[in-house]
Amino acid sequence: MTGIFDDLIQRAAEKLRSAQHAVALTGAGLSTPSGIPDFRSPGTGEWEHVDPLEVISLSTFRRRPERFFAWLRPLAVKMAAAEPNPAHLALAELEKAGILHAILTQNIDGLHQKAGSRTVIELHGSLKTLTCPACHRTFHSEAYCPAFIENDVLPHCTACNAILKPDIVFYEEMLPVEAWSRAVDLAKGADVFLVAGTSLEVLPVNSLPMLALKNGAELILNTLSPTYLDRQASILLKADVSLALPAITRAILMEN
Repeated sequence: MTGIFDDLIQRAAEKLRSAQHAVALTGAGLSTPSGIPDFRSPGTGEWEHVDPLEVISLSTFRRRPERFFAWLRPLAVKMAAAEPNPAHLALAELEKAGILHAILTQNIDGLHQKAGSRTVIELHGSLKTLTCPACHRTFHSEAYCPAFIENDVLPHCTACNAILKPDIVFYEEMLPVEAWSRAVDLAKGADVFLVAGTSLEVLPVNSLPMLALKNGAELILNTLSPTYLDRQASILLKADVSLALPAITRAILMEN
């Protein structure tokens, strides 16, 4: 198995090294080594224990925002304590070396930026800011996080006292228009498209690697879960991202 793994690592490194416009797409599996649970893994995923439509849908938030915040709080505690793992750091190194053009991510934890990545397109939004659904003012979450995490104090608008909504994409919401437009352009322009830590089950983000393929890109898949594009991948790495991505990065940087 080690020989097969090493061969795939070298092949992935060669493709990325020769790429002119490599783009990565990451999902929750990239952050599980940092202690943040994913959503769909059997037995451990967030949706194993709760119906997502009951906690993170727009209609539920409007009716019972406290239900959403009760679900968010333990996850927010884990995100606040989390540090980038070797997979995040490897992708940041590839960008710094000029190998990776951009990261498209479904994650809302900010760990790519914390690892040093600069061009990060957050397709499902971010917890860094909150918006008032009543008067539409935007606030930085830093001012609210300690009281929320430590004392379960919900964030309220300082202007109209409405409960603030974190700027992440809920069910029944569209993806951020600017982020989606940039992601589509980056996927279309990619010659190598790296998918890491996602099973490609969530629409419309799971259409991005297919868009890249249709425009001539080679696909590198690094995920433990099966995906609908396994058969179309140039390289299929069924390995832990925190092992595979650093190995690819070392192989590239040793040759440069």
